[in-house]
Amino acid sequence: MDTIMITGAAGRIATVARRALRDHPARLRLVDLREAEELADDEEMIVGDCADLETMRRASEGVDCVIHLAGIPTEAPWEELLPANYVSTYNAFEAARLGGAKRFIFASSNHAVGYHDVREVLGPEAEPRPDGLYGVAKVFGEALGRLYSDRHGLEVCSLRIGSFRERPLNQRELATWISPRDMGQLIRRCVDAPPFRYFAAYGVSANRRRRWTNGELDEWLGYRPEDDAEIYAAELSGPEHEEGPIGGRFHGGPYCDPDFKGSPRPR
Repeated sequence: MDTIMITGAAGRIATVARRALRDHPARLRLVDLREAEELADDEEMIVGDCADLETMRRASEGVDCVIHLAGIPTEAPWEELLPANYVSTYNAFEAARLGGAKRFIFASSNHAVGYHDVREVLGPEAEPRPDGLYGVAKVFGEALGRLYSDRHGLEVCSLRIGSFRERPLNQRELATWISPRDMGQLIRRCVDAPPFRYFAAYGVSANRRRRWTNGELDEWLGYRPEDDAEIYAAELSGPEHEEGPIGGRFHGGPYCDPDFKGSPRPR
């Protein structure tokens, strides 16, 4: 593997991915609407819009693996999500195909399955139950991944990412949190995995309250999360940190509230 392309390269998850791949022999090609910070010698920056297919086609030339992280990371109006989360995802897959990429890592989300009851422990085979247009965009991306895997032979993994941040902020996130350290490890494991066709997996730390399982996939990938949100449980015990009557019923939490319009704290 000679070249890995990361879209949304100036974002939070991409920053962690770049760090996790710092010692990887492949060069990194970074794509975003703005410059990423602190470029390394083996990193190439392309400033451009993933919603423009020609930009993506040029950026994907000679790429072996695509890590598609670009997009609005929370619920938003349709007219904003359409180019950023739908068109850009199609463009990323199509450009990967045209450029001859072999592997594609898609940043899906737990919100693709958000309307499942929290009493269910969800595995990778859980049927789509998106909790908003943001979640629908992730279902769309997972479906594209299946198509490009089956029709074009692209190796695709869809990562249903949990609550990615430095530390959990509420009681729901005691189950859904994924730490930067574990996020970086998971992406690196997907990049280095042996050949496969398609799989979906949850991006979540080793939380004792976790409601998602990857089953044997974690062992196959070699993904061994190191962090547990439980160390923050005591400070998140007050009523101000509770999930609420609707959010507490579903995996998607507050996204399942019909009045939810978007979060300043994504995922």
